[in-house]
Amino acid sequence: MITGKNQIGNTLSAEGNKVYRTFNPVDNQENSWEFLEANSEEINRAVALALSAFEQYRTFSGKQKGAFLRLIAEEILELGDALLDIYCQESGLPQGRAQGERGRTVNQLLAFADLVEEGSWVEASIDTAIPDRSPVPKPDIRKMNIPLGPVVVFGSSNFPFAFSTAGGDTASALAAGCPVIVKAHPMHSGTSEKVASAIIKAANKTGMPDGVFSNLNSSGPEVGKQLVSHPGIKAVGFTGSIKGGRALFDLASEREEPIPVFAEMGSINPVVVLPSALKDRSEYWATQYAGSVNLGVGQFCTNPGLILGIESIELDEFSKNLGEKLISQNSGSMLHPNIHSFYDQLKSEFSKQNGVETVAEQSANSKPNVASQMVVKVKGSTFIENPTLHQEVFGPFSMIVSCKDESELITIIKELEGQLTGTVLGNDDEIKTYSVLIDALQNRVGRIIFNGVPTGVEVCPSMMHGGPYPASSDSRYTAVGTHAIFRWVRPFAFQDWPDELLPEELQNDNPLGISRLVNNTLTRS
Repeated sequence: MITGKNQIGNTLSAEGNKVYRTFNPVDNQENSWEFLEANSEEINRAVALALSAFEQYRTFSGKQKGAFLRLIAEEILELGDALLDIYCQESGLPQGRAQGERGRTVNQLLAFADLVEEGSWVEASIDTAIPDRSPVPKPDIRKMNIPLGPVVVFGSSNFPFAFSTAGGDTASALAAGCPVIVKAHPMHSGTSEKVASAIIKAANKTGMPDGVFSNLNSSGPEVGKQLVSHPGIKAVGFTGSIKGGRALFDLASEREEPIPVFAEMGSINPVVVLPSALKDRSEYWATQYAGSVNLGVGQFCTNPGLILGIESIELDEFSKNLGEKLISQNSGSMLHPNIHSFYDQLKSEFSKQNGVETVAEQSANSKPNVASQMVVKVKGSTFIENPTLHQEVFGPFSMIVSCKDESELITIIKELEGQLTGTVLGNDDEIKTYSVLIDALQNRVGRIIFNGVPTGVEVCPSMMHGGPYPASSDSRYTAVGTHAIFRWVRPFAFQDWPDELLPEELQNDNPLGISRLVNNTLTRS
C-alpha cells in the first residue's frame, strides 16, 4: 500500500496541501497514487529530529551501524516483487533491470556494513609524545575521521534504487554515522516510500534513534532548496544534471555556514579508438558499443556519448557498423515524457548543426516515450569550433569525431570538460606510442578504461566514480564504492588526551584491532 505521506523519522506525516502523482511512461499515464509534498513545518521537523538523532547515532559502534545496514538490506528484499512492480510502473524500466538494481543496492548496503564492522576506515593515526625532545617537547597527537552531521540525499531519476532512497549516498552516510534525509525524486516517489519503510523497520528493530532517517516528498525544487539552506544540514549528496547540481552547490556556498555538496553531474565519457582496434577488432567493438550506447535506453551517466578516432577508411567502416547495429536493437521507454522530449530536442539540435552527418537513426517509434537510437559524425575541426556539440545528450545517442591526426585528437581531449570516464581501445604497444594522448585523457577523467565499455560500474573500494568538474563537484571523491564514506566525515585530532577517555579507535591497546598509522608505521598493534 502506498500512503503518499512523508516519513519523518518514525512517523508518517501529511500536513501539506500540494498533491502530485508519478507517471508510468510505458502506459503513458499517471499512476493512481497521490503524494503530499512536504511543507516547511515538516522539513523543519525532519531536520530537528536528524540533529537530535545525530547526538546519539554519531557514538554508535561499527557493529551497531553494521547491523542496521544489514537489516535494511533484508527488509528491502522482504518487500518482494511488489516493490519491483512499483519501480517498473514509475520508471518504465523492465523487471530484469529492477531486479539487478535492487541486488546492487543490497550489496552496497552489505559492503558498507562490512566496512564499518571491521573499522579501519576511520584512518586512525597516532603520533606518540616525546616529552624530552629538544628544543621543544613533542605532544601526543591522535587523529581519526568523525561524522559531519545530518546529510540530505537527492534521489536520482535514472536509478530509483541504487542512487536514491537506500542507494550509495544514503548507505555511505549512515555508515559514517550521519542521519539522512532523502528528498524523494518526484518520478519515483512510490518506490522511495516503500524503500523508506524498509529503512524505518530496520532502524526500529536495531534500536536506532528516531530521526536517523526521513523521506520527504517533492514535486519540484522547493523542498530541496529549503533542505540545503537549513542550518541543521551539514552535507548534500546529489546525482543528476549539471544545472541542478550547480544550483545546489551555489546555494550551499551562499549559506552563513557553507557546506559541501557532493554532486555527480554530466558526462559524455569520451572513447578513443586507436588504429589497431579498427583494424583488428572493428566488428567486435561496433557490437560492444552499440550495446553500451543503448544500455538502459542510454540513461546511464557513463553512456559513451563521444567516440574519437583518426580519419581512415577503417573509422568510416566502424561508424557504419556501429550505426547499423545500434538501430537494429530494440528501443525502450525513457523514464518520463519530459526526459523523452528533451532527448528528441537535443537530437534535433545536434543534427541541424553545420557539418554534422547522421550516420544512422532509428525510425520514429509510434509508441509514446520510446527513444529512437542515433549516431552522428563530425570532423574534428567542426567539433572544436562548435561548443554546442560538447553537450551531453541523455539517451541512446553517440557522436563519432573524425580527427585529421593525433595532434587534433589531443587538442579535442584537452578542451573537453571534466568527465567521469575515458576509454582507450587498442593494443599494448599503441598505448606506449600514444602516451601524450593518454596523459591528456587522464587529466580530464576520473577513471580510464582499456579495451572495455564505460557502462557498468563495479562497486568496490578501488572504484572511482567522479571526475573533474562538471563530472562531479569535487574530483577528490567517489560516489560509488566504499570510499564514498569519506564524503561525510572530517578529520579530528586529540592532543595529550587521557588514554581511557579516547575513542577505542585511538586507545593504546587498540581494542578494536583495526589497522592504524602509529608513528608513521601501519600496524594493528
